[in-house]
Amino acid sequence: MATTNLSVYNPDDIPDAGDMKFGIVVAEWNYDITGKLLDGAVKTLRKHGASKKNIKVIRVPGSFELTSGAKLLAESHKKPDAIICLGCVIQGGTPHFTYICQSVTQGITQLNLDYEIPFIFGVLTTNNREEAADRAGGKYGNKGDEAAVTAIKMAALCR
Repeated sequence: MATTNLSVYNPDDIPDAGDMKFGIVVAEWNYDITGKLLDGAVKTLRKHGASKKNIKVIRVPGSFELTSGAKLLAESHKKPDAIICLGCVIQGGTPHFTYICQSVTQGITQLNLDYEIPFIFGVLTTNNREEAADRAGGKYGNKGDEAAVTAIKMAALCR
């Protein structure tokens, strides 16, 4: 588990995102958590110059659907420079957690291989709701911030 703050980084190391376009796909399941990830990602993109009009957000029912939502964004007529996938899967008493986590991880990895734009893995996979909250603006910062920083860096690298 993360023991460092996901929101701490050197802003001088982040390229200007003023002319970049971003897609964000966010899962509605566990939205009390994923909504905070979304807020963090958007605020961080804006902090580094991305304009509101160049940030397209779509919502999908759950984390499993992140890959199909991300693919739709990648194939849209306004192709983004990077796509951030935000979700939260919390361990339960069945193997469902494992299947969803494996599927989403493999799906996002495959998108990175199939397209010439980066797809950023901003999915929390935690043992309980407290751990998720700790990484969605709590004591370990916000995974949404980290995903946005990664998206900016990867978009710049691809250019």
